[in-house]
Amino acid sequence: MASNSGHGKGEGWNEPFKRAVAATMRAISGEEELEVIFSSDRSSLAGQKARLAELPRKPSARDLAVTRGQGDAMALRLACHDAKVHRQFAPPGQEARAIYEAVEQARCEAIGARRMTGVAENLSAMLDERYVRAGYQDVSERSEAPLEEALALLVREKLTGAQPPESAKPVVDLWRSWVEDRGGAALDDLLSRIDDQKDFAAGVRSLLAALDLAEDFRKESEDEGENQQPEEGEDERSETSTGDSDEAEGEDSIESQETEMPGSEEQTGETEAGDTFADDFHEQEGDTEAEDAGGAQRPDQPLSNQPQPDYKVFTTRFDEVVHAEHLCETEELDRLRAFLDKQLVNLQGAVSRLANRLQRCLMAQQNRSWDFDLEEGLLDTARLPRLVIDPMQPLAFKQEKDTNFRDTIVTLLLDNSGSMRGRPITVAATCANILARTLELCGVKVEILGFTTRAWKGGQSREAWLAAGKPVTPGRLNDLRHIVYKGAGAPWRRARRNLGLMMREGLLKENIDGEALEWAHTRLLGRPEQRRILMVISDGAPVDDSTLSVNPGNYLERHLRHVIEAIETRSPVELIAIGIGHDVTRYYQRAVTIVDAKELAGAMTEQLAALFEEMPHQGGGRGGRGRHRRHA
Repeated sequence: MASNSGHGKGEGWNEPFKRAVAATMRAISGEEELEVIFSSDRSSLAGQKARLAELPRKPSARDLAVTRGQGDAMALRLACHDAKVHRQFAPPGQEARAIYEAVEQARCEAIGARRMTGVAENLSAMLDERYVRAGYQDVSERSEAPLEEALALLVREKLTGAQPPESAKPVVDLWRSWVEDRGGAALDDLLSRIDDQKDFAAGVRSLLAALDLAEDFRKESEDEGENQQPEEGEDERSETSTGDSDEAEGEDSIESQETEMPGSEEQTGETEAGDTFADDFHEQEGDTEAEDAGGAQRPDQPLSNQPQPDYKVFTTRFDEVVHAEHLCETEELDRLRAFLDKQLVNLQGAVSRLANRLQRCLMAQQNRSWDFDLEEGLLDTARLPRLVIDPMQPLAFKQEKDTNFRDTIVTLLLDNSGSMRGRPITVAATCANILARTLELCGVKVEILGFTTRAWKGGQSREAWLAAGKPVTPGRLNDLRHIVYKGAGAPWRRARRNLGLMMREGLLKENIDGEALEWAHTRLLGRPEQRRILMVISDGAPVDDSTLSVNPGNYLERHLRHVIEAIETRSPVELIAIGIGHDVTRYYQRAVTIVDAKELAGAMTEQLAALFEEMPHQGGGRGGRGRHRRHA
């Protein structure tokens, strides 16, 4: 599977090609220890490990060029990109940050394309294939055309002179006049900055300011000492970077997006969900250095391990807890479920095998276990011969022991944020589907919940805040949407189609994890089962652009830590977490982190099997949970 495997009898004809791609990537990146792997999952780069898409059985010349382009893009990122500088200049707004990420990747690729004709051709093939898969050749409105993609292609055009691929021209044409009218000068200025990442990043910030998407970096630096009080541990970063913008910046950037950017809500969704190399390279920055964990979209914040008793919500008037079947018509749910089933053809076999293993583990615990030689109970007929031999012997009785898991409920809390879009949410829905059915067959009740927000950029809550005169530090500033896909009392056959809702376009938005965890925990506390297990599946830290633009940058993360600490130390609920491409072990005491979404099924079954093999703890509190704390 690995591209650097040695020669051997019977090796595939494409192995020399894979070795050549790997060698080229090491040469361009300058990383001799770079590990290159070909797999069926999407291409990604994490630290010193690059994953490329597996070649078709009979690849065409275009397939080979696309693979080389993927490798060249990753190698150029390693060679030309500094994660510290990138984080230092990253703008705070979600949409501005998506543009900043895409344009930085365009810069790295442009450096290679300007110097090597072959690399330029490979990158063009790779980009064209990506945009064809995204369906950008058919877009006709700005709401369907991600601004970050358009800007990245316009920057590429300025830096290399290369026209956008045919498949992406509609996206560029829809935005070209808007961008050039407002930021033409700043766009032209980027060419002279291409070889200096810090200088280029400052130029991108100026471009974003010209487009009313972020404050100019130089102005922000000048005003920082007067208008923003740095948090403890952030002094050094605050002097030279934009880590967390002041309140005015957050207000201006979001309001300008709402008034001047038609369809920006949908574009933000594409930003987090797009199957782009910029998204994949976030993993690399997170793994390169601990302080960059989570990438620019999911920043680690200082003081985030302190309790947050001052967490507040501006208004709960627009929040909703809704059953999945109430969010769309029955016919649409059936269609979405059919679409999910179609996506699961290749995945279902592997997940089913893991579920069967879990079922065998549970059924083994259901084997009858008895207490003998009791004074009451069922007559022990096996002891009757003893009475025949010695009639003076007393009658012997027996009673069946209870199994540990019979009076148990498991809640699966699924992150429904935009960054889960695509393969992660598909795999999460599949695993929830099969594991819920498996546990139900074994007599364990299952509840499946999801959490997201009703809108991007705050929705009605933000409108109410604006109407109230923008009070300072309003707290959580978005409309929550908590979804019940399957209630604990609902049989699986009735709730099965509800999971198809996760495939619905536009459902996945922001994620406010702390309040979602409180909601799921409260539901569990109201259950009569003796043993209650809460499994959280997420791919990142809490992110809500509206809330973080007018509160401290670590506001949501601190609240999440506070909620987790309370559950783990003072609640009878057993809490476990699985992170997809995100280190959740820094939040949860019992957690496991997986690199690929395809590893989710194994992680879920192993975690549940381990829990069911343990004796349930009695009651909450630190003493009750001590023996259960461990990292998976």
